[in-house]
Amino acid sequence: MQLLQFTENPPLALYVHLPWCVEKCPYCDFNSHGLKGKTLPERDYIDALLRDVERELPLIWGRPIETIFIGGGTPSLFHPEAIDRLMCGLRALLDLRFCCEVTFEVNPGTEMAGHLADYRAIGITRVSIGVQSFNERHLKKLGRIHDAKAAFRAIEAAHDAGLNSFNIDLMHGLPEQSAEEALADLHTAISLNPPHLSWYQLTLEPNTPFAAHPPVLPDDETMDRMQAQGLAALHEAGLIQYEVSAYAQDNHQCQHNRNYWEFGDYLGIGAGAHGKITLAAENRIERRERLRHPNEYLTKAGTEQAITAHSIPTDELPFEFMLNALRLTDGFEVPLFTARTGMPIKVISDVLHQLEKEELIRWDITRIAPTLRGTRYLNDLLLRFLPD
Repeated sequence: MQLLQFTENPPLALYVHLPWCVEKCPYCDFNSHGLKGKTLPERDYIDALLRDVERELPLIWGRPIETIFIGGGTPSLFHPEAIDRLMCGLRALLDLRFCCEVTFEVNPGTEMAGHLADYRAIGITRVSIGVQSFNERHLKKLGRIHDAKAAFRAIEAAHDAGLNSFNIDLMHGLPEQSAEEALADLHTAISLNPPHLSWYQLTLEPNTPFAAHPPVLPDDETMDRMQAQGLAALHEAGLIQYEVSAYAQDNHQCQHNRNYWEFGDYLGIGAGAHGKITLAAENRIERRERLRHPNEYLTKAGTEQAITAHSIPTDELPFEFMLNALRLTDGFEVPLFTARTGMPIKVISDVLHQLEKEELIRWDITRIAPTLRGTRYLNDLLLRFLPD
């Protein structure tokens, strides 16, 4: 068995999960729960999150937090006062880097547009706006609670609030969507001058209503047209693709997500949140998961019963690393593999040589990156790193 050897811990990020939505969308497989008229337990949940962090402090002692991502669910259901209390508690418990990127997910269907300046004053530096489409028919099919006007208001509010950056979240390949409709959505998003745009294909995830009752999706030829013409439009607009579905103006890449893709560490708190922590002194990497149901989490947060943990098997580390790093269009510097996995690059050199021959990756002295062909067949490429 390969003995792992780490020289230092990776960068550490924090993910905070707020699991409630007004209604759960039929395509969503995230750990989210419709309120169904119930009162949002803001105070109790913030208390639970801070208990959760406090219990984890011995695990991450002395390590600064580089970025924070507050996701869901619909975080913008929480009032600014609740998020302020959360941020104050995090600052008291953790060492947050100066100018720490703090991303906050918002739904245009909530009353967030009037609160963005308040969120910014609290310390939110970046918002991700879940638009998905500007087409009313498609928004209804997706089960979204907002209309196109609400999406425009939210994006205008992000500009007006003076946020350092914001992201528009947009999907294509929607039920019965034509290539022209998908490109109209994309051109509309581009015209609103977002610093960052996430543009990705709808997939039918297991255990969702869409999986149980599949809608009619565009055929392969239509999807190819969407992809090719969409990529050309993004390039022409100066939005640079740096990850499979992420496009950004200069200096506006999402640093939190980039940490995931570079196999950095992250502490995950909140109902159903996942975390990955490198324990360099013990030569192992641990995954940690919280209880999924909000009521259970509220009761047990901050106790051993709220968390399950396991070490990543050594033979799975190359796949785990590549699953993330090969999503980046510029790939990764070769020493990063050893720094993040504790393993020498020679353990996968045979696979790398073969993938290079098949023109799926580029590999030189300093960097490994997927080719255009490798990105197109990324799932097949990644399977080559699975243990026998």
